[in-house]
Amino acid sequence: MTKLLPYIKHQCNLPIWRLEIDETGSFIFLEIRDTASKQVSFTSIDLNNGRVHFKDLSMPERWLTGIEAAYDGVLLIHNYQSENGPVHKGLTAIDGITGRALWGNYTLAFDQLSVNGPVVYNAQVQPKRLMLTDIKTGATLRAYEPVIDTLLNNHIKTAQLLPASFLGTIELPAKPYGNTVHYMEHNSYRIVSLHTFLAGQLEQHLYIFDNEGNIVHCDLLQAGIQKLQPEAFVVHKNKLIYLKNRSELIVLNLQNTVL
Repeated sequence: MTKLLPYIKHQCNLPIWRLEIDETGSFIFLEIRDTASKQVSFTSIDLNNGRVHFKDLSMPERWLTGIEAAYDGVLLIHNYQSENGPVHKGLTAIDGITGRALWGNYTLAFDQLSVNGPVVYNAQVQPKRLMLTDIKTGATLRAYEPVIDTLLNNHIKTAQLLPASFLGTIELPAKPYGNTVHYMEHNSYRIVSLHTFLAGQLEQHLYIFDNEGNIVHCDLLQAGIQKLQPEAFVVHKNKLIYLKNRSELIVLNLQNTVL
């Protein structure tokens, strides 16, 4: 039995609100929000080796901003029109290695990420006209063509919510609260996350089993929580990605065995 060990463990000082994977590159970007001081920062990590390209990067707009998308080594972020609404305003492109701002345009709004790059529109022009944009320069390339500018597949797999009885002969170390688990099979692994009730509070756990039912990785994701949390992990191209205590990014490689 070979234990699985994380090859990325990145601890942040504040909660991670959003993860964004650059499907065309090897970056994972983190959006970190400090609600007490109303400040947002961004971190860029190489998803292949865990190298931190930059961290705690702040923008001129310190609070009303967030991740929009990532493509070809560039992080695209947006502002908000106001603190009281979800409407996005403007775009800024950040180099994923240096953290340098490549361009900004405060009249553009993001529509979707295509296989050929971001599709945007001028929020001041009606009716809305979609355009394909060069993410490195912000230049308009041409009008959006839905036949060729199809949505980019992010290759992210999420777990299913299933009754615990679905696991069959797998022996869980903890009793699932509500008799349900989040479950996924990938290569020869069976991945389970569950909540358990202990001393009047909920805990969220993660277990990875090999094809013989042995636990090859386990982790306590959160303790002392008051309500059920959403699914705990995703898999992207043989990489299992999850957050621990909302502030630590952990990544494991699931490619070392096959069915």
